[in-house]
Amino acid sequence: MDKIKSLADLKKKRDELQSGMSLRENSDNADSVVQIKVAMSTCGIASGAKPVMDALIETCSRLNVKAVVTQTGCMGYCYAEPTVEITKPGQEPIVFGYVNVEKAKDLVEKYIIGNEILEGVIPQSYQTINN
Repeated sequence: MDKIKSLADLKKKRDELQSGMSLRENSDNADSVVQIKVAMSTCGIASGAKPVMDALIETCSRLNVKAVVTQTGCMGYCYAEPTVEITKPGQEPIVFGYVNVEKAKDLVEKYIIGNEILEGVIPQSYQTINN
């Protein structure tokens, strides 16, 4: 964490935290904004889900994307962690696997804003080998 050495540093930190919190608190009108869920179970955290979530929050904030960014438990795709589910208003959710910090930024810039499907989509019809 950066040290706060001046009033300007303190104000900058306050603004960063407030903007990050607004992304989590948009749940009052969640159906009208993009919903982003980051799997933060043990396997997700061990695979780097926390920095991915931080990157999603920072990128949404920086690009003024109206979104609700939350964490969730296991999505059942342990082999593809970190996983991120994105639901755009009026659309079915899409789950992306193997998300790192760079891909998290791309998800916001290219998928959410640019409507470009990226690699790593986990198909809805996915079933385990036992089924």
